[in-house]
Amino acid sequence: MKKICKNIAHLRHLKGLSQESMAEKLSITRSRLSSWEEHRAAPPIEMLIQLSDFFSISIDSLVKIDLTKVQDLRDLLKIGGNRILFPVMVDQDQNDLIELVPLKASAGYLDGYADEEFIENLPRISLPYATSGKFRGFPIKGDSMPPLESGAYVIGSYVESIDDIKDGDTYVVLTQNDGLVYKRLYNTLDTDGTIQFHSDNKAYLPYHMKPEAIFEIWHFVCSLNPTDRPVSDLLYNAIQDIQNSLVGLNQKALGGSN
Repeated sequence: MKKICKNIAHLRHLKGLSQESMAEKLSITRSRLSSWEEHRAAPPIEMLIQLSDFFSISIDSLVKIDLTKVQDLRDLLKIGGNRILFPVMVDQDQNDLIELVPLKASAGYLDGYADEEFIENLPRISLPYATSGKFRGFPIKGDSMPPLESGAYVIGSYVESIDDIKDGDTYVVLTQNDGLVYKRLYNTLDTDGTIQFHSDNKAYLPYHMKPEAIFEIWHFVCSLNPTDRPVSDLLYNAIQDIQNSLVGLNQKALGGSN
């Protein structure tokens, strides 16, 4: 309850609203709003939905993430119709770092992609050519996208809008039902209201997906096959560090489940 209460007060201040004016917009009493902000009560589910719509921020973010770190609502990235806090890691020189999702952690990515603590615990590297934008590395499973093999890694740049998809390019996509997938995408929103997912291995049939079932999209930047000559020693060493980090991640997960 503590995070949601702090978030309501903070977001109200960011919008430049008094308690009285915000309560009026929500059609509730000022005392009710005050009780939430002062941790004396928590908003019920129907009010969480209303608050989510009012601030254009996902319910998960309102409840689970400390949004007091955000000083400008424009710093929150949009996914679908809502904004979420998108953790951006930097090194001591303020250069963006690339989080790498280990294979064993990828199963939990659907639950943790908007969780600041989950992202903070991912191993990270910095690549010299990733100078702008937000980047993340993902493990590839299966044989649907040759020449990439199961166990390869794809580093992608974050796509803020589904309208920015370039037909025929490849993307890592976080989906509601399939989790993380790596496919060649085609935007057919204007014709049938979906995004087409195509595999380069023709043994796999194309399929369509509604945009509301898509949570994140990452545009292909580079890849590393386990049997290939590494793209660079830096990236190769980073992949080795990922494997070494798995032990620590597993220990942390086991400790958190007790």
